[in-house]
Amino acid sequence: MTGKLIFEDGTEFAGESFGSNTSVAGEVVFSTGMMGYPESLTDPSYKGQILIFTYPLIGNYGIPDKRFWESDNIMVSGLVVSSYNDSPSHFQSKKTLASWFKDENIPLLQIRDTRLLTQKIRTRGAMLGKIVLEKDIKNYDPNLDNLVEMVSTEKVIEKAGKKGAKTILLIDCGAKRNIQRALFKRGINVITVPWDFDPFSHPKIKFDGVLISNGPGDPKMAKKTIKTIEKILAQKIPTLGICLGNQLLTLAAGGDTKKLKFGHRSQNQPCIMEGSERCFITTQNHGFAVSRVPSGFKPWFTNANDGTNEGIMHTTLPFMSVQFHPEACPGPTDTEWIFDFFLEKLKKN
Repeated sequence: MTGKLIFEDGTEFAGESFGSNTSVAGEVVFSTGMMGYPESLTDPSYKGQILIFTYPLIGNYGIPDKRFWESDNIMVSGLVVSSYNDSPSHFQSKKTLASWFKDENIPLLQIRDTRLLTQKIRTRGAMLGKIVLEKDIKNYDPNLDNLVEMVSTEKVIEKAGKKGAKTILLIDCGAKRNIQRALFKRGINVITVPWDFDPFSHPKIKFDGVLISNGPGDPKMAKKTIKTIEKILAQKIPTLGICLGNQLLTLAAGGDTKKLKFGHRSQNQPCIMEGSERCFITTQNHGFAVSRVPSGFKPWFTNANDGTNEGIMHTTLPFMSVQFHPEACPGPTDTEWIFDFFLEKLKKN
C-alpha cells in the first residue's frame, strides 16, 4: 500500500507503507543517528512526533525483547525511513520492525529520499505534518499539549539498590529506562514519582537527592514539575537534570528556554565542557533548549555545532543538569561519569 507524508506547507512525498494503515499527525523531526533504532523509537521524548531516520537502512537487525527497550511501547507517532529491511538478522531479534508497528497500530513509511526531507526541515525549521494512508486528517501541534503528563508514571515506584545506599527521587517526565539502570548499577535506591508529585506533602518518603528526567515537548507546559523543583532548590537538596530536566531546572531557578529551529536528535552531538578543550560525543533528543542561564548558575557544557547550552551548574550549591543523555542507550557512553560526579555531591552534602 502507498501513503503520503504531507507537510503543513502542502508539500507531499509518496512512499510505501509497511506498518499500520493508520493516518497520524504531529511534528515532523529527523534523527541523524546510525544505530539503536529500537531504543530511539521507545524514547518517551519522541511523543507526538513523526520521526525521519536519516541513516538509510532500518530494520536490518529486527526488534529485541522488551527488556532492552527504553519504555513499554513505541513512542513516535509515525516513522519514515529510506530503505526498510524486512529480513532481520540478529540473535536478539524477536520480530520485524513492520510487525512491531502493525501490533502497535503505528504507520511506517518508506520514502527513498530522506536526505531531501531532512534538508527541507533544516532549511524551513521544525514543521507540522501528517502521514496519510486510508483517510486524511488534520494537522496536530503536540507542543501545545502537556506531553509530559501523557508519558509519566501514574504511581510511586520504589526499588532498592543495596542496603544503606543513598536514595534518589526520580521525577519521571518521560524517563528512559537506562537512567534507572545507571543508578541501580551504582547501588542506588530509586523512588520514581509522577511528574506532578510533591514529595514534601508525603513525609514518609525520604531521599538524599533528586534526578529530573528527560521527556517530551515544551518544558513550560510542566508547570507543576517546575513548582516542585523550586521547593527542592529552596531546601538545597542535590539535584541533577537530564535533557528536559536541564530545561526544567533552568525555569525553576529563574532562567528561560526557547524552541530550537530543528532540534538535536542523534548519537553524535559534540559538547565542549566549559573551561576546558574537552569535547564529548553525546546522545540527544530534544527540540527546546536553555536560552538564559539562571542567576547563580554557570554554563557547564556548550554544543560545538550551534553554540547552544548543553548544561548548567550552580556556582556553590549541588545543583546541575545536562541537555544530553549521559545514560546513552543508544549512543556513546562518554558522559556516563556525570552520574558518578553527581553521586559524589550526595556523599559530601
